[in-house]
Amino acid sequence: MSAWRVEYTESAKQDIDSLSRPVRLQINKAVYKVSQNPLPRNEGGYGNPLRNKGGQNLTGLFKIKLLKPGIRVIYKLVREDGVMKVIVVAARADA
Repeated sequence: MSAWRVEYTESAKQDIDSLSRPVRLQINKAVYKVSQNPLPRNEGGYGNPLRNKGGQNLTGLFKIKLLKPGIRVIYKLVREDGVMKVIVVAARADA
């Protein structure tokens, strides 16, 4: 399969727009790379699954970590449509 189509929620678009240009470029590069194969790691992809933590059920969501600015990109997969939906982009403490 070729790259998955990437869609952004309005909230994720606002999150990205609020960041500096260099960080936005890093996010775009990371999202593009992961969109080539966003499936979970146990299926051979780049997906890093989230779990239940602190009473929040995050099952079915995945994260991309950008270490230098401390940003997380959270996404979910819509497998039947081949869509990687970016939900939120934030510093981990804010996510």
